[in-house]
Amino acid sequence: MNTPIKKRILAITLASIGTAPFFAYAQADHQHSGHNASPDNASLADQTAVPVMDHSTMQMPGMDHGAMSMNSPPAQTDPDSASPAHDMGAMDHGSMQMQGGSAPTDARDPDAYSGGYTRNAGQYSLGAEHRLRMSDAHNFASVGIDKLEYVRARGGDEWTAYEGQAWFGGTYNRAVLKAEGEVAQGKLQESRTELLWGHAVSTFWDTQLGVRFDHGQGTPNREWLALGVQGLTPYWFEVDATAYAGPSGRTALRLNAEYDLLLTQKLYLQPSVEANFYGKNDKAREIGRGLSDAKAGLRLKYEVTRQFVPYIGVEWSSKFGQTADYAQEEDESKHETRFVAGISFRF
Repeated sequence: MNTPIKKRILAITLASIGTAPFFAYAQADHQHSGHNASPDNASLADQTAVPVMDHSTMQMPGMDHGAMSMNSPPAQTDPDSASPAHDMGAMDHGSMQMQGGSAPTDARDPDAYSGGYTRNAGQYSLGAEHRLRMSDAHNFASVGIDKLEYVRARGGDEWTAYEGQAWFGGTYNRAVLKAEGEVAQGKLQESRTELLWGHAVSTFWDTQLGVRFDHGQGTPNREWLALGVQGLTPYWFEVDATAYAGPSGRTALRLNAEYDLLLTQKLYLQPSVEANFYGKNDKAREIGRGLSDAKAGLRLKYEVTRQFVPYIGVEWSSKFGQTADYAQEEDESKHETRFVAGISFRF
């Protein structure tokens, strides 16, 4: 089979699958070819020729190829003019509306399972009794007894001593009650009670303002205004410093500091020191001006729980200046060593 015939057959095959450009190319190649087809070859081609498909005249239902443009973007389809084939059951999305109106009488209460949320003007919010509050908006209470101990002096005297603090309030403001005293033979021998308002001024420090009441067996009571600070210094020293002012120009200053020295996770030593200063002599209460008295203690504590801590220890007490002279006049010791055993607890 010569070359022109091969090209003719290829053109006929391509035309049969609708590729007119390839058929036209085959015809042009045949007309300008240097080989002349013989009459026999031409008749063979005419017998096997397939009519050329004219796409410009083809008509399909609903499809207009003549109006189609390959260079222009496809036309946007209007949803409202969709054909019945795409009608989806004649659903009119443009006229769809959500259910409205009043709920039926047997409908469930929308607030029944809202967890405290209530609806007001179309908005849901928590009621006052369920509203969330941060911890600094709550009030808390605590009672701590730092010392409840049996005391025995070297001279043989015995008594019970207590010291503690309770408070009620929030993170920034609270009411504080401080108490310290000694009980001997079933009677309150001496006591100091303070009622204060505490206000947080930093993370570890509170200012305290209030009143102080002093009571003594066989001595007059004293009242004071109190202003002080209480907190935690660097390296974990607990400090309490308060200044006092009373009638008749009386003034006083009390300093107290403690530190917990851990031996194990539950066993620790607690050194402490306390000093009292007065601005003038008070003979009725055997108090002299200046540094009146001081105490230093060392207690070994074992933390059974965070709330219950038994301990034993030793304490040294001294009186100075005019206070020591008043004690000597009453045949009392100016310096004293005491052995103590007690408990600390809080709740």
